[in-house]
Formats: sequence, structure tokens, C-alpha cells
Amino acid sequence: MRQLEIRLLGRFEVLVDSRAVPADAWPQRRAADLVKVLALAPGHRMPRDAVLDALWPRLGADAAAANLHKAASYARRAIGDLLVFLNPDAFLQDGCVAELVREIEGKPVPCIVGGRVLNADRTEQRGARRGEITLMSALMSLSGLARRAGLRRYEVHWEAEALPERAAPTPTISGACFCMRREDFEAVTGFDEGYFLHVEDVDLCWRVRRQGGSVLFHPKAEVIHLGHTSQTSPLRVELYKGLGLARYFRKRAKGLGEAALAWALSPLIVCTAVARPVLWRLTGRAA
Repeated sequence: MRQLEIRLLGRFEVLVDSRAVPADAWPQRRAADLVKVLALAPGHRMPRDAVLDALWPRLGADAAAANLHKAASYARRAIGDLLVFLNPDAFLQDGCVAELVREIEGKPVPCIVGGRVLNADRTEQRGARRGEITLMSALMSLSGLARRAGLRRYEVHWEAEALPERAAPTPTISGACFCMRREDFEAVTGFDEGYFLHVEDVDLCWRVRRQGGSVLFHPKAEVIHLGHTSQTSPLRVELYKGLGLARYFRKRAKGLGEAALAWALSPLIVCTAVARPVLWRLTGRAA
């Protein structure tokens, strides 16, 4: 649990876990005023109309509400109530964070907004947006069978689909770049550290949806991810991906029947994943 300290006597100052929030983190004066008003309120809570009257007494209801929305957004950013996760080999494009933050404001909790992950040539990266990952769809997708006519409904990768004009509900987004409110991240207990490589983003999206939240893919929040830059063997990468998927299906299984099936198919999932880099080498196809 973070500790928040607000100093009002003398110079206004906010400390998060004993670290002062820099003065330039408050680009809008009303954001700081909002924090001051709430700090003095009983229980640090106030009715919305009371806040509007205190900060914008001369404005109409609609204009004051719009100002409150902006002030609250700036205050959250300054205090650190919004988290943006970015892979170390990913590079933010202009406006990416602003788009993520703008989209998550006002959304029901919990919520996760993922960016559009691109390759270096600006084509959309495989895994940037995915469908519901089930035992059947995973096996079909890993084996390549989902690319065949009549089985395409099992394809979990959506990068070839038409790009939506605005942020759209998507079962699974990429962990390479996404945004969450801190309270949402903590409410779903964050990342499951039982995964060594891969699948932790799949698991996180599933838990957000399981709690009635929303997972969104944002087409305008772009990030270039230099994937495959690791010196780790593709065989080892796919091994951990298979192990992660097997663990994921065991975790989400309901009842003894599903659990038994997940355990029984775990070796097949791992073997299918490991076979992929072998086939890539034999056929000369890139990963």
C-alpha cells in the first residue's frame, strides 16, 4: 500500500512513499487545487457538485464538469495513479501514452488499455491483439491448423483483421505496452509471478475480464517493439511459452473435469510449442 502525504502549510507539496512529486508534474493549477480541496475534506471525499462549486463557482455545470475531468486526469498522472507498462525493447511513438491515458479515463473498473505494437517496418506485430485463448484455440493456433479454411474461427491472432477506428474491446492485448489504473492493477493482484516467460499478459487480461472489467485495444497508441532481439534460443523461448500456456489453462479450469483435461493436455501443449521453431528451421520460415 502506498503512502500519500500532502503538505499544505507553506509550500504545497505532495509526497508518494516519502518521495516528493516534482513541481513540473502539475502542469495545470486546478489539478493541484483539486488535491488541496480533497485533502481538507472529511474522509478526503466530497460530492461532485461541492467540488464544482468550490473550484469553478462561475461556470455552468457542463463546463465545470469538463474542467473537473481534466483536473482529475492531471492529478492522477502527477500522483502516479496510472501505470504504463513498457517492454525494455519497445519504443513509444508520439502521443502513445497520451492516447492510453485519455482512453482509460472514466472507464469502468477494472480496465486495461493496450497499445498497437508494431514491428520495425511498422507492420502490426503478431500477438498485439488476440482473441479468447482457450485450450482448443491455443492448440489450433500453435499447430497452424487455425489458418485452414473452416477452422479460422480458432485463430487467436487478430493482427490481419481490419484496424478499428477507435479503441475497441479485445479479449487479449500485448504486454509490450499497456496502461492500467494502479487501483485496478492491485485489485486483480498484478502479474502472476508463477510465469517465467510469456503468458503473464494473457493471464492478466483474463483476470480483468473475469472481474467484469474491460480489455481495450487502442489503434492510435503505437509502440515499436524490436522483438526477437534476445539472444535466447527460439527453442527455449517456445518451451517457456508452452509451459506458461499449460499453467494458464490449469489455472482457469473450472471443476475436476476441466482440470483433468488441462493436466492431460499440458504435455501436448508444450510439445506443440517446442515443435514450432524446429519446423521454422526445416521450412526456412521466420518465427
